[in-house]
Amino acid sequence: MKESENKIKAVCFGEVLFDNFPDYSKIGGAILNVSIRLKSFGMDVSIISSVGQDEKGKEIVQYLENEGIGTSGIFVQQDYLTGEVNVSLDEDGVASYNIPYPVAWDKIQMNDKYENLVKNSDVLLYGSLSCRDAITKSTLQSILKLASYKVFDVNLRAPHYSSEMLMDMMNKSNLIKFNNEELFEVADYLCCKYISMEKIIDFLAKESSTDTICVTMGAFGAVLYNKGKFYYNSGYRIKVMDTVGAGDSFLASLVYKLLNGDSPQEALNFACAVGALIAGSEGANPSLSTHEIYKFMHL
Repeated sequence: MKESENKIKAVCFGEVLFDNFPDYSKIGGAILNVSIRLKSFGMDVSIISSVGQDEKGKEIVQYLENEGIGTSGIFVQQDYLTGEVNVSLDEDGVASYNIPYPVAWDKIQMNDKYENLVKNSDVLLYGSLSCRDAITKSTLQSILKLASYKVFDVNLRAPHYSSEMLMDMMNKSNLIKFNNEELFEVADYLCCKYISMEKIIDFLAKESSTDTICVTMGAFGAVLYNKGKFYYNSGYRIKVMDTVGAGDSFLASLVYKLLNGDSPQEALNFACAVGALIAGSEGANPSLSTHEIYKFMHL
């Protein structure tokens, strides 16, 4: 790990909210989950988002501050409530989501703080859900021009996306993460003629001029394409409790390892292990030490 004064600085842009499960509620949102996991690895992390002037908004900001995440980029507004998502789980623990609109994180207005945060960061992470409203999308478009390294999480939640928006965001990114269903859906949008995953990934890398693409496959691991080469991990066996946040922690782990100079294969193995451990836990952000992760990898 790098010395504290040389910590990698990350900015996470997008949704912060409450996940409402049938029996309980937890603070979450894809980009918040990513930020929590990045911070757990010792990175310097800030969030750009928005909450309402309500108790749930105060609770989210306090939670992030307690986790050591920078909150100067979180705008508090009167006109919209803090976001909430209703989560349902099937018998296998796989989550589905109802995401009310509009809420506070749909209205992230550009300001000078965001410009300074992004200019002084090493990586900007963002997802497709944050582009469902014109105001937040416009702010993201502005800060993407300032970012040195851009990571796009293709997080498709119908009906909150369009093929045009996805291609625009992909074209601006250095690393793109899909799950396997999202990969094939985007390939269909682009009339890709290929059937094999590798051919589709190579096709999308050329279409978007992106040299790093990762595709997660649930219990079957993940594929990483990096600078013309493919890397594979077949997954780690675990009893799934719920899948909420597993992809978010996977992405955070992959980015952390790649930016710290680990090989693509090492980064992929580590990310798959973290994703499995999250799926085997309740909620999106259980505490995990690197010791626990490596012990699990070598069982």
